[in-house]
Amino acid sequence: AKEHVRRNRQSRTFMVENVIGELWAELEEGDRYVVVDCGGGTVDLTVHQIRLPEGHLKELYKASGGPYGSIGIDYEFEKLLCKIFGQDFIDQFKIKRPAAWVDLMIAFESRKRAAAPERTNPLNINLPFSFIDYYKKFRGHSVEHALRKSNVDFVKWSSQGMLRMNPDAMNSLFKPTIDHIIQHLTELFEKPEVSDIKFLFLVGGFAESLLLQQAVQDMLQGRSRIIIPHDVGLTILKGAVLFGLDPSIIKVRRSPLTYGVGVLNRFVEGKHPPEKLLVKDGTRWCTDVLDTFIAADQSVALGELVKRSYTPAKPSQQVIVIHVYCSEKEKVGFISEPGVRKCGTLRLDVSGTESTAPRREIQTLMQFGDTEIRAMAVDVSTGRTVKASIDFLSH
Repeated sequence: AKEHVRRNRQSRTFMVENVIGELWAELEEGDRYVVVDCGGGTVDLTVHQIRLPEGHLKELYKASGGPYGSIGIDYEFEKLLCKIFGQDFIDQFKIKRPAAWVDLMIAFESRKRAAAPERTNPLNINLPFSFIDYYKKFRGHSVEHALRKSNVDFVKWSSQGMLRMNPDAMNSLFKPTIDHIIQHLTELFEKPEVSDIKFLFLVGGFAESLLLQQAVQDMLQGRSRIIIPHDVGLTILKGAVLFGLDPSIIKVRRSPLTYGVGVLNRFVEGKHPPEKLLVKDGTRWCTDVLDTFIAADQSVALGELVKRSYTPAKPSQQVIVIHVYCSEKEKVGFISEPGVRKCGTLRLDVSGTESTAPRREIQTLMQFGDTEIRAMAVDVSTGRTVKASIDFLSH
């Protein structure tokens, strides 16, 4: 699932390039824009800056996700049904009549898409016959009776077997989710790196909602121009295709994770935890140290090379093993911390070789490419090299 989310984030970026082509005459060096990807489960935000003349993009703010997708409206509808018909009935109906429950939610989905700020006529939601029938058996009275007895005045019963919701009632189901999105956007616009935003691109399936579009317009108050591409529900797919054609469009991006290698450091009393102490051949070492090459949310240029030099703990070592680790946390001290995981291994066989230097030097390098990190270990005295690739998107 994480891989899917990260690849979608890249897709958003390259979808926007397709739209930018139409706006190119209005863009200048340094112009910034926000992409707001409104999906079913989450809403993700990314900020980019135009770098001319090539039109490359610099990522100023790493995509941030929040559980504010359109599924939140479905949850609000379910809460409304529970208020009218009872939590116990809804729970049982979902178990005993799962197909009918799906039909009901599909019927709600179609009416959900018809919600609009200026709508005045009611929205009718078809209740499956099995809902009406099962409720009568479960409660001993009709659905119509339940609606009359409930305190929900804005939902009525239609003689055609439908729930009739007035527009304000439907709009109220959107409010909690849209309020979260607007709060998320407001906090983003307060960040210093998100100043002077020229465009805001609203994409993804939920971006089709006229209520959401209106709320974003009201929040912007003319500070940025809102762009809603045609077929917004297909923009992620378009972006994925563009990303496949030219993944190098982003020349500077924010690292999604912290990357580094596990090392032994000389143990320093008072600085290192006592449980990390390892005494080997009379030398006191601190184990499990993560030597960070790049931190999460740090800017990294395409092709940028980060280099470190290490000395084997024992000069007689025949095989040098270097493990590469990653973490979502920005600051990581030890590979044993929660959330740190191994994402690659460099195994350098130095058997049968001799070094004339008093201490053997092993250089470890990480180069950040289009979609992957290339890790390399080099025995400086002999030039012997091993390489490994780490997927930049899926970790």
